[in-house]
Amino acid sequence: MSRTRRSSLPAARPAATPPGSARHATGTVRAAGGSTRAVTRTLSEDPLGGTVRRTVLPSGLRVLTEAIPAMRSVSFGIWVAVGSRDETGSQAGAAHFLEHLLFKGTHKRGALEISSAIEAVGGETNAFTTKEYTCYYARVLDEDLPLAIDVMCDLVADSVLEPADVETERGVILEEIAMHDDEPGDEVHDLFARAVYGDHPLGRLISGTADTVTPMTRRQIQSFYRRRYVAPQIVIAAAGNLDHATVVRLVRQAMRDSPLDTDPATPAPYRPANPAVRTRAASTVVEPKETEQAHVVLGCPGIDRVDERRFALGVLNNVLGGGMSSRLFQEIRERRGLAYSVYSYASQYADSGLFGVYAGCAPGRVNEVLELTRAELARTAAHGITEDELARGKGMSKGSFVLGLEDTGSRMSRLAKGELLYGDLMPVDELLHRVDAVTLDDVNTLAADLLARPMSLAVVGPFANSDFPT
Repeated sequence: MSRTRRSSLPAARPAATPPGSARHATGTVRAAGGSTRAVTRTLSEDPLGGTVRRTVLPSGLRVLTEAIPAMRSVSFGIWVAVGSRDETGSQAGAAHFLEHLLFKGTHKRGALEISSAIEAVGGETNAFTTKEYTCYYARVLDEDLPLAIDVMCDLVADSVLEPADVETERGVILEEIAMHDDEPGDEVHDLFARAVYGDHPLGRLISGTADTVTPMTRRQIQSFYRRRYVAPQIVIAAAGNLDHATVVRLVRQAMRDSPLDTDPATPAPYRPANPAVRTRAASTVVEPKETEQAHVVLGCPGIDRVDERRFALGVLNNVLGGGMSSRLFQEIRERRGLAYSVYSYASQYADSGLFGVYAGCAPGRVNEVLELTRAELARTAAHGITEDELARGKGMSKGSFVLGLEDTGSRMSRLAKGELLYGDLMPVDELLHRVDAVTLDDVNTLAADLLARPMSLAVVGPFANSDFPT
């Protein structure tokens, strides 16, 4: 079980159906307040993959599949539109705590039965929590998909949350938090989010802290579970050698008579963009630690995930710090040998985003690394990038996206994120077209805006705040 903090590439905002793709509706028309019958559509027949279909069950739960007959495996995931940003201050860490607890047992299976059932057929299961959603997934041979569906639906829909398990897992999570504190290369990114967002939920740790996890009660977690894990907020996605109708039938069977087998309802809309998240003024946050390396993140508020400039941001990010040919990697590592790891990244949420540059270097080289980073960001803001860099940045975006579709897990994730985060699925060809359409002016205009913003700084290492005057 894990938690995620940042993403390196912008996701795709759904668009109108392009030529060559198919979107056919079958079944009954949904009535206001929900239908008593399932509704199925074919979303696309992609030449790079298989047929994508979507069914809305009467409860509001959605099932999406991509049939890829050439595969011998299937990835199956249950995605819930609940993350750490949905917690109050006293609940911080509840979504992550719950993610752990759902594997501890249901009314049908104990913890060992859950794990051994999938491992006995050579499969794997896991889960992760992010700031805006939680995912539970399994990857199995195609012939074992019915087992995976039954086990995963059972643990998400009908977990018991025994008091003894709450206490056991509390100790596990406190150890996870301590382990995270011993990994400054990860910790600095959470520190950077806090520098930008302050006390806003987007600035909090996904895991919560020892101060919030220690007093959290079973009753609080149970209440969070039943209020948040409801059918209209859940998307089930599967990709591989499968039959859509069979998957839907098995899901309905697994959910029957569970707390998620509810009265007819309409699926919840994808998370709306609330009024713009208020970010802090540019600030510096230092976590003093006696580390061998200093870890720094310099950056600013970015753009949200539905911003039309996100494709230009993907290109800009690639040029600045997205690979070995990037400006920052070449200048800081290759030419000067100041850092082993240096890269830029963009994280995007429903109503906000982050852009940051990370570097890990010897403490005595921090000032030089920061000076070079600031100079490169200022140069790019003032003068933009070149045509050659534009072409390379676009090629990196397209290549990484298409190569990422070479396994069933990434295809399953693409289905779920399209539905859960955007309300639809952008065809592969359309996404590649959107990247191709990015112009030099698009990137340079964005660079002039984004990289000229006041920069916040997060540092983990043998320093004090006074070592980095603003």
